[in-house]
Amino acid sequence: MNATSELHAALIPQDQVSILVDPQAYADGRIFETYRWLRKHKPLGLAVAEGFDPFWVVTRAKDIRYISRHNDLFHSGDTQFSFMDRASDQRIREITGGSPHLVHSLVSMDPPEHMKYRVLTQGYFMPKSLRKLEAQIRDIACEFVEKMLSTGGECDFLTEVALNYPLRVIMSIFGVPIEDEAIMLKLTQELFGAQDPDVSGAADVLSAEAQAEYLARTVEGFHEYFRTLSDARRDNPRDDLSSVIANAKVDGQPISEQAEMGYYITVATAGHDTTSTSTAIAMAQLARHPHEFQKVKSDPSLIPGLVDEAIRWATPIKSFMRSAAEDIDVSGQRLSKGDWIMLCYGSGNRDESVFDAPDSFRVDRSPNPYISFGHGPHICLGMHLAKLEMRILFEELLPRLKSVELNGHLKMIPSLFISGPKALPIRFALE
Repeated sequence: MNATSELHAALIPQDQVSILVDPQAYADGRIFETYRWLRKHKPLGLAVAEGFDPFWVVTRAKDIRYISRHNDLFHSGDTQFSFMDRASDQRIREITGGSPHLVHSLVSMDPPEHMKYRVLTQGYFMPKSLRKLEAQIRDIACEFVEKMLSTGGECDFLTEVALNYPLRVIMSIFGVPIEDEAIMLKLTQELFGAQDPDVSGAADVLSAEAQAEYLARTVEGFHEYFRTLSDARRDNPRDDLSSVIANAKVDGQPISEQAEMGYYITVATAGHDTTSTSTAIAMAQLARHPHEFQKVKSDPSLIPGLVDEAIRWATPIKSFMRSAAEDIDVSGQRLSKGDWIMLCYGSGNRDESVFDAPDSFRVDRSPNPYISFGHGPHICLGMHLAKLEMRILFEELLPRLKSVELNGHLKMIPSLFISGPKALPIRFALE
């Protein structure tokens, strides 16, 4: 079989491709049927969609792990690291003067740059360091639990707890004052919700060029805030994460403003948004499955299992993109240098070859080798903090609840990159 025939054989049918590039499919759940079909028929298939550069779609956990583990062979920085159409990519390059990235961050760095920057704050997020913060985090959790319980038995769990609790935690670690948390939340929602008219405020979904310009304005909003914070921390360092970043050096030299701003934005946004999603999904699944609620309530030792299963189920980051650094074979499929690759974490977390009954939510699932935090050199810097926050919250909340149920529809944000709930109405009874 020649190269042309091999590519033709790898092509994903257009009805499946149309789901892969539809933001609404990630909100209404249709994407999971497409993932299931791809794992069975074309686990490493080629998608060709109008308006997009061709891209390989990786849906099996073992292939996602392999590509993620070999950062030298599959780069994050050569093209867009998040899935983006050709027009948006072109407009971003015009705005940046040629770079595919509005934000130069850990996510878009390749070796050897990536590790040099990662180690600047890595120790801050290790379990040993986080143990010192556990009492502080528990105090914050108790504050939000009391706020929720005072609502009288009905609330939007997303707005009362899931959005603002992780935000308060990461901002307290950062050193951002409480009165500025609303600014951080608004900018984060704008950064990740540009495809949602409810977030952008537009009458309809923004055009590709308009989305790129919207994102550029949002990034500049972050820059304006963090420039002021960074200047203050250089003048008067404190025992907080912003001081670490403001005074960081790589190869003996202060990091560039571009890298500094990228660091601030990545930690400030990913440090709460993805945890918010997983926290909300944990509550949604307990509300949908009373048996699982009773199981974990009667046995608090299962709370870490609840946390892990919610993170698997939510998979807040739907995909990351990579590009092949050289011609290479992956699971028998030949990829060429420069090929664009979509790592579908939501599919890997439902892989039948890895998970028993992957479409069932089980608080006692063990083992649970999910890949929501990524894998390899780029594994999420804040994964231990996210799990700690969620564990503490449910340790404080579940003993106070007698029952919980949905009190309306779980509304999800349509997005090809990062997607979570935008409303979670619940009804609950107290012990």
